[in-house]
Amino acid sequence: MQNEFDVVIIGGGVSGCAAFYALSEYSDIKRIAIVEKCDKLAKVSSSPKANSQTIHDGSIETNYTAEKAKKVKLSAYKVRHYALRKNLQNKIIFENQKMAIGVGDSECEFMRKRHESFLEIFPQLEFFDKARIKELEPKVILRSDGSDRPENVVASGFQKDWCAMNFGLLSEHFVQEAKTLNPSNEVFLNFRVKKIEPRAGGYALISENSDEIYAKFVLVNAGSYSLPLAQSMGYGMDLGCLPVAGSFYFVPDLLKGKVYTVQNPKLPFAAVHGDPDVVIKGKTRMGPTALTMPKLERNKHWFGGISMELFKMDLNKEVFKIAFDLFSDKEIRDYVFKNMIFELPYFGKKKFLKDAQKIIPSLQLHELEYAEGFGEVRPQVLDRSKKKLELGEKKIATNKGITFNMTPSPGATSCLQNALVDAQEITAYLGGKFDLERFFQDLSPEELKTL
Repeated sequence: MQNEFDVVIIGGGVSGCAAFYALSEYSDIKRIAIVEKCDKLAKVSSSPKANSQTIHDGSIETNYTAEKAKKVKLSAYKVRHYALRKNLQNKIIFENQKMAIGVGDSECEFMRKRHESFLEIFPQLEFFDKARIKELEPKVILRSDGSDRPENVVASGFQKDWCAMNFGLLSEHFVQEAKTLNPSNEVFLNFRVKKIEPRAGGYALISENSDEIYAKFVLVNAGSYSLPLAQSMGYGMDLGCLPVAGSFYFVPDLLKGKVYTVQNPKLPFAAVHGDPDVVIKGKTRMGPTALTMPKLERNKHWFGGISMELFKMDLNKEVFKIAFDLFSDKEIRDYVFKNMIFELPYFGKKKFLKDAQKIIPSLQLHELEYAEGFGEVRPQVLDRSKKKLELGEKKIATNKGITFNMTPSPGATSCLQNALVDAQEITAYLGGKFDLERFFQDLSPEELKTL
């Protein structure tokens, strides 16, 4: 049958495309397909408009523990090795300066201790005092009158690092490589999966237009839609979803590299950071904000795209209890309300300016511009049995030939690591082979010694 495949991947973002490539390059699986609901790949969360275009390796993300940073670094370096091996420098991967700053005595002390403890993981990590920061990132130190800001400021980071990436173009490159390796692989665009049915030892994927594609194994990498698809088949019923939409603001080209700030450990979302945009030259992106909304995908209209699937997942007492516990904390409650204000015309811009001035103290209101159409929903998983918010990625492996992945940030950074895990599961299930040694040789030489 023409539309019969060994593996079908639902979702044409960077995670799905990475799995498509890994299976094509390193396994003996013969026929693989991607189905994507949009008219092109990487149009939602993997679009360069949807994320901060950062390869998160844990060096400047202050909410990462040393243990997490060790794992994330290995994931991040797989993506970096791929891009450099394929000669994608200054096309898909970009070299930038990057640092995490501490502002004020308590944050400076935190950054000093963190820097010392992270040197074991990142031996080339540099510590910058206020004078050195002024040389590297003058706008971080200078006020509008040209004088130095009064607070003490220190930073930890790199003067040069391959740390910025266009994940949309990376997605397309994965697919091009996979189709070159195996021309029988297919990509089906405008294929929105309405239903997945067990069929003849495998599965039938049925679209809204009643088209059908068949697979022996289905890998669901559909972002916010992975959990609704899982629950439509009776899996993951103990989970809920907290959709958090991130927005950005543009400022002129004021930063030379990425500047991150110290994360409040109570807050489950990223602190504001500044990133020179790799697509829109001459602009620095500031953000993200974090606004919960009843949507699985961002829409330009406030009430557009409200998700009925979300209400089915979350209208229960356990999810309400998790939300109540979160809002009971004053810092989290104030943060949520502040981010709601960020979305308002004029008032939001004025409120956000205060946060942005922690990075660029000289920033003026007229230099701040809401980045219309930028940002996307990041689904945060709620564990109803534990009654808590589960940060990071979540996998539902059924051991029945279908797996569901939810990959909020740093999911794009971890795309090849997740592809490795999924490819090994898929080949084992189908009785195929995966060349782990060659995968490590190409993408993670650091891990060869673990074989």
